[in-house]
Amino acid sequence: PVRGHWVRLDSAWRELCAHSEYPLPVRELLGQAVAASVLLAATLKFRGTLTLQLQGDGAVSLLVAQCTHDFRLRAVARFEESAVAAIASAPQRDARIFRQLVGRSGQVAVTIEADERSARYQGIVPLSGGSLADSLEAYFATSEQLPTRVILAADSKCGAGVLVQKLPGPSNADESELEATWNDAQRGIESLSATDLLECPVEELLERGFAAQDLRLFRGAPVHFQCRCSPGRVAGLLRALGADLVRP
Repeated sequence: PVRGHWVRLDSAWRELCAHSEYPLPVRELLGQAVAASVLLAATLKFRGTLTLQLQGDGAVSLLVAQCTHDFRLRAVARFEESAVAAIASAPQRDARIFRQLVGRSGQVAVTIEADERSARYQGIVPLSGGSLADSLEAYFATSEQLPTRVILAADSKCGAGVLVQKLPGPSNADESELEATWNDAQRGIESLSATDLLECPVEELLERGFAAQDLRLFRGAPVHFQCRCSPGRVAGLLRALGADLVRP
Protein backbone atom coordinates (compact mmCIF):
# COMPACT_ATOMS: atom_id res chain seq x y z
CA PRO A 1 0.00 0.00 0.00
CA VAL A 2 3.03 2.33 -0.23
CA ARG A 3 4.92 3.43 -3.32
CA GLY A 4 8.11 5.41 -3.54
CA HIS A 5 10.29 7.26 -6.01
CA TRP A 6 14.01 7.96 -5.75
CA VAL A 7 16.10 10.33 -7.85
CA ARG A 8 19.78 11.12 -7.92
CA LEU A 9 21.05 13.68 -10.44
CA ASP A 10 24.75 13.73 -11.20
CA SER A 11 25.77 14.77 -14.73
CA ALA A 12 22.38 16.36 -15.49
CA TRP A 13 22.66 18.59 -12.41
CA ARG A 14 26.29 19.56 -13.10
CA GLU A 15 25.46 20.37 -16.73
CA LEU A 16 22.58 22.58 -15.62
CA CYS A 17 24.82 24.41 -13.15
CA ALA A 18 27.46 24.98 -15.83
CA HIS A 19 25.11 27.40 -17.60
CA SER A 20 24.69 29.81 -14.66
CA GLU A 21 26.61 30.85 -11.56
CA TYR A 22 24.62 30.56 -8.32
CA PRO A 23 25.79 31.22 -4.76
CA LEU A 24 25.86 28.08 -2.61
CA PRO A 25 22.54 28.58 -0.73
CA VAL A 26 20.70 29.32 -3.99
CA ARG A 27 22.35 26.40 -5.77
CA GLU A 28 21.33 23.99 -3.04
CA LEU A 29 17.71 25.20 -3.07
CA LEU A 30 17.61 25.02 -6.87
CA GLY A 31 19.05 21.49 -6.76
CA GLN A 32 16.33 20.42 -4.34
CA ALA A 33 13.68 21.93 -6.63
CA VAL A 34 15.09 20.14 -9.67
CA ALA A 35 15.10 16.80 -7.82
CA ALA A 36 11.55 17.51 -6.64
CA SER A 37 10.35 18.23 -10.19
CA VAL A 38 11.62 14.83 -11.31
CA LEU A 39 9.94 13.09 -8.37
CA LEU A 40 6.65 14.86 -9.09
CA ALA A 41 6.81 13.98 -12.79
CA ALA A 42 7.50 10.35 -11.88
CA THR A 43 4.24 10.12 -9.92
CA LEU A 44 2.19 10.99 -13.02
CA LYS A 45 1.13 9.08 -16.11
CA PHE A 46 1.17 11.76 -18.78
CA ARG A 47 2.94 13.15 -21.82
CA GLY A 48 3.86 16.75 -21.32
CA THR A 49 5.64 19.05 -18.91
CA LEU A 50 5.56 19.58 -15.17
CA THR A 51 6.68 22.94 -13.81
CA LEU A 52 7.51 23.59 -10.16
CA GLN A 53 7.55 27.30 -9.36
CA LEU A 54 8.46 28.96 -6.07
CA GLN A 55 7.76 32.65 -5.48
CA GLY A 56 8.71 34.42 -2.27
CA ASP A 57 9.63 37.74 -0.70
CA GLY A 58 13.07 36.71 0.51
CA ALA A 59 16.49 36.70 -1.12
CA VAL A 60 15.19 34.37 -3.85
CA SER A 61 12.22 36.00 -5.55
CA LEU A 62 11.57 33.30 -8.15
CA LEU A 63 12.67 29.73 -8.74
CA VAL A 64 11.44 27.53 -11.58
CA ALA A 65 12.25 23.87 -12.24
CA GLN A 66 10.72 22.03 -15.18
CA CYS A 67 10.68 18.32 -16.06
CA THR A 68 9.07 16.55 -19.00
CA HIS A 69 7.42 13.11 -18.98
CA ASP A 70 10.64 11.61 -20.38
CA PHE A 71 12.76 13.33 -17.71
CA ARG A 72 14.37 16.20 -19.59
CA LEU A 73 14.85 19.07 -17.18
CA ARG A 74 15.85 22.69 -16.90
CA ALA A 75 15.73 25.28 -14.11
CA VAL A 76 16.49 28.89 -13.23
CA ALA A 77 16.49 31.09 -10.12
CA ARG A 78 16.31 34.85 -9.58
CA PHE A 79 17.90 36.25 -6.44
CA GLU A 80 19.27 39.39 -4.80
CA GLU A 81 23.03 39.04 -4.51
CA SER A 82 23.54 41.15 -1.39
CA ALA A 83 20.77 39.36 0.52
CA VAL A 84 22.14 35.94 -0.42
CA ALA A 85 25.66 36.99 0.56
CA ALA A 86 24.42 37.89 4.04
CA ILE A 87 22.77 34.48 4.38
CA ALA A 88 25.87 32.63 3.19
CA SER A 89 28.02 34.32 5.85
CA ALA A 90 25.67 33.56 8.74
CA PRO A 91 25.96 30.12 10.40
CA GLN A 92 22.31 29.26 10.97
CA ARG A 93 20.05 26.24 10.97
CA ASP A 94 18.73 24.94 7.67
CA ALA A 95 15.12 25.96 8.43
CA ARG A 96 16.16 29.55 9.07
CA ILE A 97 18.27 29.64 5.92
CA PHE A 98 15.30 28.38 3.90
CA ARG A 99 13.06 31.09 5.29
CA GLN A 100 15.63 33.81 4.63
CA LEU A 101 15.94 32.58 1.07
CA VAL A 102 12.21 32.39 0.31
CA GLY A 103 10.80 34.85 2.87
CA ARG A 104 7.74 34.62 5.07
CA SER A 105 5.11 35.11 2.41
CA GLY A 106 5.16 33.11 -0.77
CA GLN A 107 3.77 30.13 -2.60
CA VAL A 108 4.64 26.96 -4.46
CA ALA A 109 2.81 26.24 -7.71
CA VAL A 110 2.85 22.94 -9.59
CA THR A 111 1.65 23.20 -13.18
CA ILE A 112 1.03 20.15 -15.38
CA GLU A 113 0.58 20.63 -19.12
CA ALA A 114 -0.44 17.46 -20.95
CA ASP A 115 0.34 17.29 -24.67
CA GLU A 116 -2.32 14.86 -25.77
CA ARG A 117 -5.29 16.76 -24.37
CA SER A 118 -3.93 20.28 -24.45
CA ALA A 119 -4.93 20.25 -20.79
CA ARG A 120 -3.44 22.40 -18.05
CA TYR A 121 -3.73 21.77 -14.33
CA GLN A 122 -2.26 23.92 -11.57
CA GLY A 123 -2.11 23.44 -7.83
CA ILE A 124 -0.93 26.27 -5.55
CA VAL A 125 -0.09 26.12 -1.85
CA PRO A 126 1.52 28.64 0.52
CA LEU A 127 5.11 28.10 1.52
CA SER A 128 5.04 26.13 4.75
CA GLY A 129 7.45 24.69 7.27
CA GLY A 130 11.20 25.03 7.14
CA SER A 131 12.03 23.42 3.81
CA LEU A 132 10.89 22.93 0.25
CA ALA A 133 10.03 19.33 1.17
CA ASP A 134 7.58 20.57 3.82
CA SER A 135 5.80 22.74 1.24
CA LEU A 136 5.56 19.84 -1.21
CA GLU A 137 4.03 17.61 1.46
CA ALA A 138 1.41 20.33 1.97
CA TYR A 139 0.83 20.40 -1.79
CA PHE A 140 0.12 16.67 -1.89
CA ALA A 141 -2.16 16.88 1.14
CA THR A 142 -4.17 19.70 -0.46
CA SER A 143 -4.11 18.98 -4.19
CA GLU A 144 -3.63 15.23 -4.48
CA GLN A 145 -5.11 14.22 -1.11
CA LEU A 146 -2.50 11.48 -0.80
CA PRO A 147 -0.44 11.22 2.40
CA THR A 148 3.09 11.90 1.13
CA ARG A 149 6.51 12.35 2.68
CA VAL A 150 9.42 13.96 0.85
CA ILE A 151 13.12 14.41 1.61
CA LEU A 152 15.46 16.44 -0.63
CA ALA A 153 19.16 17.31 -0.71
CA ALA A 154 21.62 18.98 -3.06
CA ASP A 155 25.19 20.20 -3.25
CA SER A 156 27.47 21.35 -6.08
CA LYS A 157 27.84 17.83 -7.48
CA CYS A 158 24.51 16.12 -6.92
CA GLY A 159 20.80 16.62 -6.37
CA ALA A 160 18.73 13.85 -4.80
CA GLY A 161 15.36 13.06 -3.29
CA VAL A 162 13.02 10.37 -2.03
CA LEU A 163 9.21 10.48 -2.06
CA VAL A 164 6.89 7.92 -0.47
CA GLN A 165 3.09 7.87 -0.73
CA LYS A 166 0.33 5.97 0.98
CA LEU A 167 -1.96 4.40 -1.61
CA PRO A 168 -5.61 3.45 -1.14
CA GLY A 169 -5.90 -0.19 -0.11
CA PRO A 170 -8.39 -2.76 -1.41
CA SER A 171 -11.90 -2.69 0.06
CA ASN A 172 -11.25 -5.82 2.13
CA ALA A 173 -7.90 -4.64 3.49
CA ASP A 174 -7.08 -4.51 7.18
CA GLU A 175 -6.95 -0.75 7.87
CA SER A 176 -4.81 -1.15 10.98
CA GLU A 177 -2.24 -3.12 8.99
CA LEU A 178 -2.21 -0.51 6.23
CA GLU A 179 -1.72 2.26 8.77
CA ALA A 180 1.11 0.37 10.46
CA THR A 181 2.86 -0.09 7.11
CA TRP A 182 2.52 3.62 6.34
CA ASN A 183 3.84 4.58 9.76
CA ASP A 184 6.86 2.33 9.20
CA ALA A 185 7.46 4.02 5.82
CA GLN A 186 7.34 7.46 7.46
CA ARG A 187 9.84 6.42 10.09
CA GLY A 188 12.02 5.02 7.34
CA ILE A 189 12.18 8.24 5.33
CA GLU A 190 12.72 10.28 8.51
CA SER A 191 15.77 8.14 9.31
CA LEU A 192 17.53 9.17 6.09
CA SER A 193 19.85 12.17 6.20
CA ALA A 194 20.90 14.59 3.46
CA THR A 195 24.31 12.91 3.44
CA ASP A 196 22.64 9.53 2.90
CA LEU A 197 20.74 10.88 -0.10
CA LEU A 198 23.80 12.41 -1.70
CA GLU A 199 26.19 9.53 -1.15
CA CYS A 200 24.30 6.22 -0.95
CA PRO A 201 22.98 4.13 -3.86
CA VAL A 202 19.26 3.42 -3.79
CA GLU A 203 19.74 -0.17 -2.61
CA GLU A 204 21.57 1.04 0.49
CA LEU A 205 18.95 3.71 1.18
CA LEU A 206 16.20 1.09 1.07
CA GLU A 207 18.15 -1.18 3.38
CA ARG A 208 18.73 1.64 5.87
CA GLY A 209 15.22 3.01 5.94
CA PHE A 210 12.86 0.24 4.89
CA ALA A 211 14.54 -3.07 5.67
CA ALA A 212 11.49 -4.40 7.53
CA GLN A 213 9.27 -4.06 4.45
CA ASP A 214 8.71 -6.36 1.50
CA LEU A 215 10.23 -4.22 -1.24
CA ARG A 216 10.27 -4.29 -5.02
CA LEU A 217 12.76 -2.09 -6.85
CA PHE A 218 11.82 -1.27 -10.44
CA ARG A 219 14.11 -0.34 -13.29
CA GLY A 220 15.06 3.32 -13.38
CA ALA A 221 15.07 5.88 -16.18
CA PRO A 222 17.83 8.32 -17.19
CA VAL A 223 17.42 12.06 -16.59
CA HIS A 224 18.93 14.66 -18.94
CA PHE A 225 19.44 18.40 -18.85
CA GLN A 226 17.99 20.08 -21.92
CA CYS A 227 18.00 23.79 -22.65
CA ARG A 228 15.24 24.60 -25.12
CA CYS A 229 16.79 27.84 -26.29
CA SER A 230 17.38 28.14 -30.03
CA PRO A 231 18.88 30.78 -32.32
CA GLY A 232 15.37 31.70 -33.42
CA ARG A 233 14.16 32.24 -29.86
CA VAL A 234 17.22 34.27 -28.93
CA ALA A 235 16.84 36.42 -32.05
CA GLY A 236 13.17 37.00 -31.21
CA LEU A 237 14.10 38.07 -27.69
CA LEU A 238 16.72 40.52 -28.97
CA ARG A 239 14.22 42.03 -31.43
CA ALA A 240 11.69 42.42 -28.60
CA LEU A 241 14.27 44.28 -26.46
CA GLY A 242 14.98 46.78 -29.22
CA ALA A 243 18.16 48.09 -30.82
CA ASP A 244 18.91 50.58 -28.03
CA LEU A 245 19.13 47.86 -25.38
CA VAL A 246 21.11 45.29 -27.36
CA ARG A 247 23.63 47.67 -28.91
CA PRO A 248 27.18 47.09 -27.46
